[in-house]
Amino acid sequence: MEPEAPSRRRVALVLARATVTIVLLVTVYFALPLRAREDDGTLVLFLLGLAALVAMVVWQLRAITTAVHPALRAVEAFASAIPLFLLIFASAYVVLDGTRPGTFTEPMSRVDALYFTVTVFATVGFGDIAPVSQTARVLVTGQMVADLLVLGLLVNAMLEAVRRGRSRRAAPGVRRPGPHPTPPDREE
Repeated sequence: MEPEAPSRRRVALVLARATVTIVLLVTVYFALPLRAREDDGTLVLFLLGLAALVAMVVWQLRAITTAVHPALRAVEAFASAIPLFLLIFASAYVVLDGTRPGTFTEPMSRVDALYFTVTVFATVGFGDIAPVSQTARVLVTGQMVADLLVLGLLVNAMLEAVRRGRSRRAAPGVRRPGPHPTPPDREE
């Protein structure tokens, strides 16, 4: 028996939540007090941000496998993971340039840092902003490697979680949605 297809309303709700998530993440990025610091606190915060991202992805992967509509849940997970990943790097570039002016070919505003991060992620590299210092080059190189890992591993992991979620739902003895409502955290 094939799993029930999601309703248009449910798809619209997922897309709306994904959009709201992205808007909130970008809003937080522009609202955060990203201060230039010469201590190791910046590196620690960057690493904590990456650790939080990994924890969020692991939690999302588990949620995908137990969701009623795993593919929709994967869309939501992707819509939060990729922007968060990009914003972590953009924040690091803002702080790095504030700490050491001249780190990039142009001063980095938040918009510039986000623009630069996305061009590196998309591998288009327009060339108007480039890392100059060794620290910036190491960080940008790290982002390039992480971009490949995120795209490859994250997409693969989410597709695998969707596959597992669908096979779990198709397995005999698994409760199908019916008159009993599904808990909100497992809705998609």
